Amino acid sequence: MKYFKPVVLLLFLSLSLLSFNCSKDNTTKTNRVIIGISSDIETLNPLYAFNLNEGYITDMLYLSLVQHSWNSTLGEIESEPMLAKKWEWNNDSTTITLQLRNDVWWSDSVNVTAEDVVYSFDLYSDPVVNSRFYGTFKNFYTDKENHIDINRTFNVISPFELKIHFLQHSVPSLLSIDLPILPKHIYEKIARKDIEHSDVNFHPVTDGAYKLTSWKRNQSVILAANDKSFLHSKSTINEFIFKIIPNYNTRLLQLKNGELDVITDLKPDDAEAMKGNKNINIVPIKGRDYDYIGWNNIDPVEYLKDKKKVPNPLFGSANIRRALTYAINRDEVIENYLYQHGEKAVGPVSPIFKSIYDPTIVPYEYNPEKAKELFAKEGWHPSPGDGILEKNGKKFSFKLYMGTGNPQRELAMAVFKNNLKAVGVDVQIEKMETSSFLQKLIDKQFDAWIAGWTVPIPIDLMMFWYSDLDQAMFNISAYDNAKVDKLLQKLETNITRNQKVQVYKEIQVLIHEDEPVTFLYWLDKLAAYNNRIKNISINPLGPINKTWEWQLK
Repeated sequence: MKYFKPVVLLLFLSLSLLSFNCSKDNTTKTNRVIIGISSDIETLNPLYAFNLNEGYITDMLYLSLVQHSWNSTLGEIESEPMLAKKWEWNNDSTTITLQLRNDVWWSDSVNVTAEDVVYSFDLYSDPVVNSRFYGTFKNFYTDKENHIDINRTFNVISPFELKIHFLQHSVPSLLSIDLPILPKHIYEKIARKDIEHSDVNFHPVTDGAYKLTSWKRNQSVILAANDKSFLHSKSTINEFIFKIIPNYNTRLLQLKNGELDVITDLKPDDAEAMKGNKNINIVPIKGRDYDYIGWNNIDPVEYLKDKKKVPNPLFGSANIRRALTYAINRDEVIENYLYQHGEKAVGPVSPIFKSIYDPTIVPYEYNPEKAKELFAKEGWHPSPGDGILEKNGKKFSFKLYMGTGNPQRELAMAVFKNNLKAVGVDVQIEKMETSSFLQKLIDKQFDAWIAGWTVPIPIDLMMFWYSDLDQAMFNISAYDNAKVDKLLQKLETNITRNQKVQVYKEIQVLIHEDEPVTFLYWLDKLAAYNNRIKNISINPLGPINKTWEWQLK
């Protein structure tokens, strides 16, 4: 699961556009794709590449041992050969033997070998390097600093064959070894403490389907096809330009004019307005993102004081949290502001995960009377003067926080505020600068907030819903259910596929009953592209993937 930022001058746009139009001959112009992005990247190094655009670009520059596709029928990820042309697991799946391709070359003409693979895992897990993957190697033999024990883990048989050994009783998969491989002969010359600020981050030696041509800060990143790659074919697109345009309306205008071929963040109302444009295809990416209203299940004051988990005086009861969900009209927002590009959520498991999603769980409907019943059951009754719910002299009144820069969320909260007022709940909306909002959110300083999550693939519920807040840093609402904890732990063991499906469904039922937050709706992320591009696959893995398979009419 990975994410962003913006800035710029409009003069830049016309100058950069002029340079694009003048720099290539007509043949190249027709055999390139221009993708509009909102902000510049910070690095081209997979060790540190974190946001979406950095991920798209590094995937084009570097090969991993395996690649992935989305099986929409089963609703799950499937792995395929990439740098590894074949593999074999031992009987208990604690060792995998990999046969590597022998026809892959770094851009400086050095052969890619098993030594690069071993060295890459060493780098990714080294605390001195501090990569974005540090601390994620739970299936590997590691030392007390979570650094992979290279001698116990890897056995290089030949330049193009190696074994990887995993911990006994662990549950590894091909996703456990899905990392972009880096060139050992380049990185071994750099002190590990200096890698993060090394020139290699800006002038990379790569082995992917594309190679870097130029990176002009706050203007563009240009990639050219690597004709020495085994992924290259006669139909491979010659050039990809990631053009940096901070202003959304400018990106939209250039898409309509044909100056851009792809944008990945189309707004629902613009998608509605562009339905008649025959040159543009609009594709929704379903089931990766949901909005929710967070209710802190514990008292933030007590928790910040000495880490004590004391039930929140307003939101500590599951009945109250269900009442709040019954009180809000999600359908109105989906219809009027999302233009049906969304569906009601019942929990943290998306409907795209078809094999584990439980379709029998019914969403809480909009039912103000049911909400009032539940409030009354918990001792909250309208006060005679203003009608605000009251209990033991305390009003049901609170501040709800949100980050700035999301008009869609602001419109939704205007609806929900009125919905809650109708059942006697007083809400004051407080907007905060986004980075400050996110920090306070992680620190659990709010009673209530509205935010969104992107679901990781493969799905990982432990980091969001496990009760140990030191292990589950994204359990922002401080949800605590011992039964859910045991089920989450069971998912970490070697159980059958059918058992795993059953565990996921049990977790969904329990979370739905507790309603730790109000799950609002799954949002369609809308990508738009010029119909001159064909063989493009936009799916839950993202709008820009396997670009070496894209073709132009």
